[in-house]
Amino acid sequence: MAGVGVVGGSGGANDLQWCFSQVKGALDEDVAEADIISTVEFNYSGDLLATGDKGGRVVIFQREQESKNRPHHKGEYNVYSTFQSHEPEFDYLKSLEIEEKINKIRWLPQQNAAHFLLSTNDKTIKLWKISERDKRAEGYNLKEEDGRYRNPVRITTLRVPVLKPMDLMVEASPRRIFANAHTYHINSISVNSDNETYLSADDLRINLWHLEITDRSFNIVDIKPANMEELTEVITAAECHPHQCNVFAYSSSKGTIRLCDMRAGALCDKHSKFFEEPEDPSSRSFFSEIISSISDVKFSHNGRYMMTRDYLSVKVWDVNMETRPLETYQVHEYLRSKLCSLYENDCIFDKFECCWNGSDSAIMTGSYNNFFRMFDRNTKRDITLEASRESSKPRAILKPRKVCTGGKRRKDEISVDSLDFNKKILHTAWHPKENIIAVAATNNLYIFQDKVN
Repeated sequence: MAGVGVVGGSGGANDLQWCFSQVKGALDEDVAEADIISTVEFNYSGDLLATGDKGGRVVIFQREQESKNRPHHKGEYNVYSTFQSHEPEFDYLKSLEIEEKINKIRWLPQQNAAHFLLSTNDKTIKLWKISERDKRAEGYNLKEEDGRYRNPVRITTLRVPVLKPMDLMVEASPRRIFANAHTYHINSISVNSDNETYLSADDLRINLWHLEITDRSFNIVDIKPANMEELTEVITAAECHPHQCNVFAYSSSKGTIRLCDMRAGALCDKHSKFFEEPEDPSSRSFFSEIISSISDVKFSHNGRYMMTRDYLSVKVWDVNMETRPLETYQVHEYLRSKLCSLYENDCIFDKFECCWNGSDSAIMTGSYNNFFRMFDRNTKRDITLEASRESSKPRAILKPRKVCTGGKRRKDEISVDSLDFNKKILHTAWHPKENIIAVAATNNLYIFQDKVN
């Protein structure tokens, strides 16, 4: 395999090998519900990594600069800022609790020294500013250094306040709050390429917002039927095109993707393109509709492809070809025989996300038993790796894992029946420029990098 390949194996010298870098989070067996990570996102440079959790908190990690003492050691990610983004609320009209869980975080491209990100729970989106302060003003005319006001009679000279260095402080402040626009639970937010607008999607509607305007948004998709008994599908994810600010895509619980163009009309209920793979009648079962529901849709960085994740597979679509996917990768096909028990324990409704690497040549998505999968689009090779404390020695190389589907189990294989379905990797992120990945495993955040790093 060529050296640019990102899915390593145990073969030739050019194989890329992933190794452990860091793990964040408590070791306890008893995990508090509030500590479970619900979203992971690198910023555009990859120097910041944000996580949101079920307790409504956002934790931002910053990559340390390379030190002269360890020139070959790439910087580690350390906590930069932690803040409470959302609090639990109560909707008195509907007698519903609105939980504080962070559903999505999206960074805005950096324009100045400060960083901005959008975070959302089920109902409310917030724009946060994260800024640094390492100087403070001293020598006020009307105030003493301890903050007490001076007697104006005693002020005989004017002083020019000076800036003195102080310990670095990172402040997170909410700059905008976008509320009361969604009747149903928000599942996606996506910043547009014009850097002025963004869209938010719930089960039945998609709204377009301006980042400066909080009191109104434009409804651009509404699939709510006049009679709710006729409801056959819901919106599961939505994303803006990375380069064309008029184009966005959204996926549905029926396994379809619609590409819409805002130039065609103010309301984009009529799609421009409709992507659907014809179902094989021979493989139809009671679970077909559930497992075909798309849980995530992502445009490639170059905007030419879309990737979708359903329960058992990841598909890559060419935006110019609607009839069938360009590539299909089986994530955990061995679970097809277990769908009945996965339905009974509700795991069949888990929403796995997927992500591209920086050059769109590889994709990553999660599975059960703290396994995550990588697929190299060039070599068609794939690998299963595990996020585990057992292999968390510094620079420890991750060994590929294999699942035994039947017959005699080999020594290094794990049986399908012994997979832990409570350990699931739903959220992953890939550094935009390097082979560094972040993997959320319940309340722990694992960071892995290639051996070269």
